[in-house]
Amino acid sequence: MRYRLVVLLSLVAWLAAAAAGHAATTAPSPEVTQALADLVGEDADRREAAVTVLGQARDPKWLQFLRALRDGGVYARTRAGTTELVVGGTKATRGDQDVIDIVGAYDREPLGTVPLAELKEVPADRRLRLTIKSFVDADETRAQLADPDPAVRRGAAVKLGNQAEIAAVATVEAALQKETDRWVRHALTEALGLIRLAHGSREQRVAAARTLGEIHSGSAREALGRLAADPGASPAERHAATQAIRRLERWSLLTTTVETVFQGASLASILLLMALGLAIVFGLMGVINMAHGELMALGAYATFVVQNWFRATWPDRFDLYFGVALPVSFLVAAAVGLVLERGVIRFLYGRPLETLLLTWGASLIIQQGLRLWFGAANVDVSSPSWLSGGVPVMVDVTLPYNRVFIIGLATVSVAATYWLLFRTSAGLRIRAVTQNRAMSSCLGVRAGVVDATTFAFGAGLAGLAGCALTQIGNVGPSLGQNYIVDSFMVVVTGGVGKLAGTILAAAGLGGLTKGIEPAFGAVFGKVAILVGVILFLQRRPAGLFATRGRNAEA
Repeated sequence: MRYRLVVLLSLVAWLAAAAAGHAATTAPSPEVTQALADLVGEDADRREAAVTVLGQARDPKWLQFLRALRDGGVYARTRAGTTELVVGGTKATRGDQDVIDIVGAYDREPLGTVPLAELKEVPADRRLRLTIKSFVDADETRAQLADPDPAVRRGAAVKLGNQAEIAAVATVEAALQKETDRWVRHALTEALGLIRLAHGSREQRVAAARTLGEIHSGSAREALGRLAADPGASPAERHAATQAIRRLERWSLLTTTVETVFQGASLASILLLMALGLAIVFGLMGVINMAHGELMALGAYATFVVQNWFRATWPDRFDLYFGVALPVSFLVAAAVGLVLERGVIRFLYGRPLETLLLTWGASLIIQQGLRLWFGAANVDVSSPSWLSGGVPVMVDVTLPYNRVFIIGLATVSVAATYWLLFRTSAGLRIRAVTQNRAMSSCLGVRAGVVDATTFAFGAGLAGLAGCALTQIGNVGPSLGQNYIVDSFMVVVTGGVGKLAGTILAAAGLGGLTKGIEPAFGAVFGKVAILVGVILFLQRRPAGLFATRGRNAEA
């Protein structure tokens, strides 16, 4: 019996202690109580100080209260001579009066529904909202630094570096100790260096300048420049800043070179995709197809249609649309090319002027058809998630996924075309008809079928190029006009009918264009490239690789 009594008394004492501890943890401190009282007052300085007290507490519930205050959802009510703050919720009308649901300021405990007239809104002017914003942003940044997505953590670190507030040092150091991702660690190190460069001691500024130079921080260039020119800085500080700036300049030259090479490869891939089909049609068949750009536009619009179909009927699998659009765009352009070849072009082989005029007219018809069906304005083609963003390869250099994909697509297309022409019986027939049409016909090759399938294949490659271009540019009826001249320059410069020449010419023209544009601008760069091609063809009229043309019979 005595044992049971002891156990019962111990349980009662434990419950009492737990209740007292809970009350102690939920009861606001005297500073917080005074801050809540000051918020109701009219003194702007005391209200700002009150917000600072609540924000520096770093209590998630008080930060939530500050968000409500910023958004105009905090009210004061007087009960039994005591004023308390509450947070308002849903408003409604009952009879002839407006009512509102209210909850406690800290614990968000429901306090019922009261007439709105019994409450007095606690306003937050611009000065108060700016003070609240600093604490709310800091809280959101701390939460982002713990996010599982490295991109979110990196963005938060960059934000802290741009703000360069001394209060964030502890947050950045704590995140840096736990971080394992290479690029997030770089961003955190950069943020810590920028903060210490702005607020640290002389020794810290020297160390920060060296660190920012070692990690090639492009964001630190302006701050380092100010430190290097500051007459009040010590010689060690100015020397460290100057050395860091020199390292950044050398690194900037390297990154600019890498970006230029990649942009040149990207443009070369676009030109190659466009010129590949043109090289087959023009080089192997001798047809000057001025509608090749419009066939590319058909591929782009086919991608737009597939995207809308997925968005309407299969939205949860939207990211798959581009994989479906690639073969669809190829088939749509190939079908139109087949109709064009079988309908009119087959009667004009050996008559280049008439073929040029015919295909030019066909291009105008296709353009107008696209305007009538889809409208004259550009249409929007969204990128799937797996083509959004980029891969960082070095500091300040990120390669976009969509352009990396286009380079890969061009590589696959060239390999497939080479395999078709030189490793299959169909390619053997194409090359036979190209070299000697009459002899091929005598040997049983159906030249008409070869003409139709070759033209359709070249048109399909143009459609594939149009599908790829939707990821990096606008889609409109005149899309093909932007690339048709460049594509013809690639084919002529490389040598008519030579795949190797087409590849080299696309790489050369793409690289030269991106190398010249920064110095002369886009327009003068294109003019310079055109003049260079003309001069080159004066010396080598057959292009890089000469080849035998096809003397087709009418």
